[in-house]
Amino acid sequence: MDWTLRELRYFVTAAEAGSFTDAAAELFVSQAAVSRTIANLENAVGDRVLRRVPRGCELTSVGRLVLPHARRVLAEASGFTEFLRTRHGVLRLGYAWAALGTHSTRLQRDWSRKHDDTELTLVRHNSPTAGLAEGLCDVAIVRRPVDDKRFESVIVGLERRLVAFAADDPQWARRRRMRMAEIGERTVIIDPRVGTTNTHHWDDTDHSPQFIESSDVDNWLDAIAAGRGVGTTSEATAHHHARAGVTFRPITDGPRIPVRLVWWNDHRPPLIDDLVSAATELYASTS
Repeated sequence: MDWTLRELRYFVTAAEAGSFTDAAAELFVSQAAVSRTIANLENAVGDRVLRRVPRGCELTSVGRLVLPHARRVLAEASGFTEFLRTRHGVLRLGYAWAALGTHSTRLQRDWSRKHDDTELTLVRHNSPTAGLAEGLCDVAIVRRPVDDKRFESVIVGLERRLVAFAADDPQWARRRRMRMAEIGERTVIIDPRVGTTNTHHWDDTDHSPQFIESSDVDNWLDAIAAGRGVGTTSEATAHHHARAGVTFRPITDGPRIPVRLVWWNDHRPPLIDDLVSAATELYASTS
């Protein structure tokens, strides 16, 4: 069964106009072209979709069934056309838990001022490549190495590691800073897919924590607020996800967290050099 978008467009136009003549005028083609194109569609459908009447045309019973489907297909095609038209005017920047923390707003504002022909759009997706492998973004922000030869990456900055715990924690509520060994005495909640915390962070301490897995940052924060455990994360998380009932404090001996920009190595996104430079300068300004 072969049909074309052109045939669907002629059919929908004629059905809505109620006349082959009016449809031809709207489409800027001849009436014969409209009749011939709709006839081709009817061959593909295997039945008549329009019948001629003294004052124009009307839908057949089959045509009434075909029309809503034809409209949906044309709407999808129009959306795809718009995507193709605008894709070069948008640079999609993916992230999982947090974008660039306190630098996110500054990056977007500076970018819009310097690149008025390319919009920088943030896309949140909880996967190891923050939506890059899934085709949801052009460049991704990640905070753990991407061990995949398909991708190229560069470190644009380092962030402090913080501990997150319930605000009413009886032991830590008044503490201003923590050490990794103290955290190792607690149950630690981690996101094994995209999180920045793993067992190796306690290799040099006397205690290795028990771990509970979470599925994303919201689930992680809910568990911490409920007192089920504590967590460690980058300072960007505290900026993006301030949560009532959760307190963030710096870890004095916590290893810094590298912030990477990642993209496909066989498709270097346009303006990627500008993006890398802008992000690097923002982190350097606060180092």
